[in-house]
Amino acid sequence: MKFTKYILFICVLWAMYACSLSKNLPEGKYVLENNSLEGVEKADKSEIEGLFFQEPNTKIPLTNSSLGVTIYRVGQIFYDSAKVNDRLKAKNSELGDVKTSLNETPDDRKLLKRRDKLQTKIQDLEKMKEYGNFLMRTGNPVTILDSAQTQKTVTEIGNYLYNHGFLDSEVTYEVETKKKKAEVIYAIQEREPYLLDSIYTRSDNEGILDLIKKSQDESLIIKGESYDQSNFTKERERLEDLFKNNGYYMFTKSFIDYNLYYDTTSKKINVEQRILKPSFAENHAVYRIDSITFKVSPPSDAFIDEKQLTNYRNIDFTFYKDRFSSKILSSRILFDEGQEYKRIDIVETQKQLSNLDLFRYINISFDTVGTSLTAKILTQPNQKYQLTNQLGLSITEQLPGPFFSIVLRNRNFFRAGEILEFNTRIGYEGVASATDQGVYQSREFGTSASVIFPRFLIPFYGEGLQKFGRYNPNTRTQLGFNYTNRPEYTRSGLNGLLSYTWATRGNRQQFTLNAADINYIRTPKISPDFTQVLLDLQNQGNNLIWSFLPSFISSISGQTIINFNDYGNYNSSNKASLLKLFIESGGTTLNFVNATSNSEATDFARFQWLKFQADYRRYLPLNQKSTVAYRANIGIANPYGVSNGILPYEKYFFAGGGTSIRAWQARRLGPGSYTPPIGERGRYDYAFEQPSEMILETMLEYRRNLVGYFDMAVFVDAGNAWVIGVDNSRPGADFKFDRFYKEIAIGTGIGLRMDFNFLVVRLDLATKAVDPSMPEGERWVLDNISFNRLFGVKGQTVLNFGIGYPF
Repeated sequence: MKFTKYILFICVLWAMYACSLSKNLPEGKYVLENNSLEGVEKADKSEIEGLFFQEPNTKIPLTNSSLGVTIYRVGQIFYDSAKVNDRLKAKNSELGDVKTSLNETPDDRKLLKRRDKLQTKIQDLEKMKEYGNFLMRTGNPVTILDSAQTQKTVTEIGNYLYNHGFLDSEVTYEVETKKKKAEVIYAIQEREPYLLDSIYTRSDNEGILDLIKKSQDESLIIKGESYDQSNFTKERERLEDLFKNNGYYMFTKSFIDYNLYYDTTSKKINVEQRILKPSFAENHAVYRIDSITFKVSPPSDAFIDEKQLTNYRNIDFTFYKDRFSSKILSSRILFDEGQEYKRIDIVETQKQLSNLDLFRYINISFDTVGTSLTAKILTQPNQKYQLTNQLGLSITEQLPGPFFSIVLRNRNFFRAGEILEFNTRIGYEGVASATDQGVYQSREFGTSASVIFPRFLIPFYGEGLQKFGRYNPNTRTQLGFNYTNRPEYTRSGLNGLLSYTWATRGNRQQFTLNAADINYIRTPKISPDFTQVLLDLQNQGNNLIWSFLPSFISSISGQTIINFNDYGNYNSSNKASLLKLFIESGGTTLNFVNATSNSEATDFARFQWLKFQADYRRYLPLNQKSTVAYRANIGIANPYGVSNGILPYEKYFFAGGGTSIRAWQARRLGPGSYTPPIGERGRYDYAFEQPSEMILETMLEYRRNLVGYFDMAVFVDAGNAWVIGVDNSRPGADFKFDRFYKEIAIGTGIGLRMDFNFLVVRLDLATKAVDPSMPEGERWVLDNISFNRLFGVKGQTVLNFGIGYPF
């Protein structure tokens, strides 16, 4: 045994040496070990570090090796540049022959298909010629010190400092070498930054001067602040938007010029902002909309003579057939005849017309006569029917389950912009059994039919059509059926939905109001083992069995999503956040009738409840490669009235899983300090889901790009779920202010993500650090992990496999 460990140790050392960054490095060449900055006091150090033209390779701790370099070197073994060049020449030659043949028979489908395939193949080969094969593009070559790149970095840092007010700064560098490694030290002398002093605008146009004066508080050029060239660029863009949104159609930022006067003694800058006159007119003029035309072009020449002309709200509509509603279309046109030109209204009109999903494209152009504008909106209909198929995997309990979905859309169903949608989904899903049957596949089937109206149906149809058009209003009516077949039970349900959605400009805020969400649910088959589980719970005072009775469930709910700075764009370098608020009232109508409460004699369950949930997420980029993200989620659901303390099963909260507290299996954490029954497979063999009425969870995650498509993450999750009131079947499950903070579960771990832009594959390895199900004084369980027991006791560490980011 000792001999085997010794051999393994030697193999590891040899692998580290074989992948050493300095392996086979030519004489006089050095591996870039580190870049360091000295003398940065007032400037942004992280931004300057982002200017380095050469970055050292990310190394594996305690070694002189890099994962990215290793991947790159493995790719080199399988890469032959001569073969790539030969294949590229051959494909180009073949493409030339195909194009020659197409000149003779331009409509030959086989030749057209072959041409497209060859062009795609040539693009791939050109990418391979320039960047190497897939492994080489995923990894990266060893970074060898290049003095030319170092000098370019010095120049770039100098330009950055100058453009940020440090006009007298100096940048030098020094290289320190040791063996085959080099460190570059960039020394900066910032000196005092120049400050903006007087700011004066010169223009003969009183209207423009008045707009500048009224928006002075929004100016990005502020007296007393350090000179920053980027603020001048942003101010020009701001003023261009300001003028274009106040009628100045022909104005561009090229008409804004700055003269800067430097005082080297006082380190002050006087700014003269000039509004230049146009060459095509005496002065900048305000333009107005003279007329509006809207034309729906035919999809082919077959309909060229079938024109329909109509006028609504002083808009001239031309349809190739009478298949569109001028009222609906006009409600999404956010400018009127006689109105001053506003660019923001034109952009928003284009978005709102696109949101209808009726047209292939939306093109808005203007003809000018003097200071009058003729607005021309040109569109072409989208295809009437659209069939979309999707085949994929869903991940539950660490098991992949295939699913297939098909969606059929019929656009403009009632000729007023409606969309008829049929949706069907069939899938299998990994589910942990509640009756000790291991992990198995649950079968699911769902189908629905929806009609989506591009307006509010009730009660705003008349005047509200034009009033609410700018908010992208939609009304969805839906009828659906769902069926789930598990070995423990079979559950089916009919669903009816009336829902309203709308959003503010730019989708900053999105709103959903489910005015009626009605469900009839049956559980026609329950296995004897699971029936016994529910009866045992009932004997202990937990009437969860009522959730599996036939039931009529109705609710009214509302949700708002507030998106700050495009949250969800994880490639953005901007801070972003998202707040989601949800509120629901279930069984509201039962307040007005004399309905019987659930009891042991109940054969048809009814439910009343109130539910609230708030979910906040924040994304903080630290630099180009690393990011901090965190999430806070709190929710509470309170049954009342005829529910007799029980919620519909789907309305409970559950903690644990790949998007919750990751160190616990899905839906198995808590509630509170309750200790679930322990199965035969060890301390954390929890067989049962743990429904709760309150949840509190937070997640903090550090993300960093490793190499190519590979990212890593380090995270800490904390939280738990509780019930409201005493649950005799689960001691310690109730929420109490004097002890809930002692029942916060904590998990920590590391993650590996493969980010392919269109798809993110996620692996998170999480281990329990604080386990509230243990007795007080014994809840710190991270010390179970040791060199001999890397993952702690059985079940303490959980591997989560998922698609997409956890939040």
